[in-house]
Amino acid sequence: MNYIQQAYKGEKGVWRFVITTLIVMSPFILNIAFYLLLPELFEKAMEENGSMNSNFDLLTSLVTFAFFLGLLFVLVRVLHKRSVTSLITSRKKTDWKRVFFAFGFWFLISTAMLGVDYLSAPENFEWNFDLYPFVGLVIISLLFMPLQTSFEELLFRGYLMQEIGVKVKNKWFPLLFTSILFGVMHGFNPEVEKLGPIVMVFYIGTGFLLAIMTLMDEGSELSLGFHAANNIVAAIFITTNWTVFQTEALLLDTSEPRMGFQIFIPVLIIYPLILLFFSKKYGWTDWKGKLFGKVTEPKQDKPFFEEESMLEL
Repeated sequence: MNYIQQAYKGEKGVWRFVITTLIVMSPFILNIAFYLLLPELFEKAMEENGSMNSNFDLLTSLVTFAFFLGLLFVLVRVLHKRSVTSLITSRKKTDWKRVFFAFGFWFLISTAMLGVDYLSAPENFEWNFDLYPFVGLVIISLLFMPLQTSFEELLFRGYLMQEIGVKVKNKWFPLLFTSILFGVMHGFNPEVEKLGPIVMVFYIGTGFLLAIMTLMDEGSELSLGFHAANNIVAAIFITTNWTVFQTEALLLDTSEPRMGFQIFIPVLIIYPLILLFFSKKYGWTDWKGKLFGKVTEPKQDKPFFEEESMLEL
């Protein structure tokens, strides 16, 4: 069974899908409702973002995502009656080597790119190191940031992609829909207001990268590691007074926020190279079939309960 077909292992009633989606996406839905119904209050709240202790703010935000990740696991297990493993991968067990490899791979590359930015224009940065707050930031980021990124991955590239895929019977629509939705849900970050709508190219492009990774590799392990590394680097190494992560990072970016053609460089150059690298390392084939093929219900020769433990992670 391929990755999207994992949803066939459980109960697939539309009402189950609606209830689960509304519950686990409630933070995003409430955010959108707040923006549409009370735009002035929303803008004021965004302006006051980071007014408290930054480590406490970050921890509170990440714990919230961890709570909803737990809710997603419970609803998949209880309401859909399938294992958490089937939400993560089509393999019998989660391939943690893939998770840690993708994490290390992108952690090293993204920190190297940040180092190049610093060396090429050191006047745009200020040293922001303060030992005790920084140690607290590192601990919080390493322990809780992967829970936040895992929630987003297993919601967009996991639950939604699988459930939508088995309903529309193809792979291209959930690939397109979840990637755009991922970008839209990040459209309320303060970066969008500062840099303009063009930054949505980056968010949606990143959604496509992670979705393609997941479909081609028949599991979300690579996207889980990649996403965690990306956000941890963003939290620990650099901060500004206008991004969604305002932390006790090593560097403070003091440059004037602006965005031009450089927003297309990751999406058009770096991301395709990443996919090429992973395709060579993991032997990806049949791109057309895995990204645009049909989704059919597989024949199961024996009950699901005999194939894997419902509690296995």
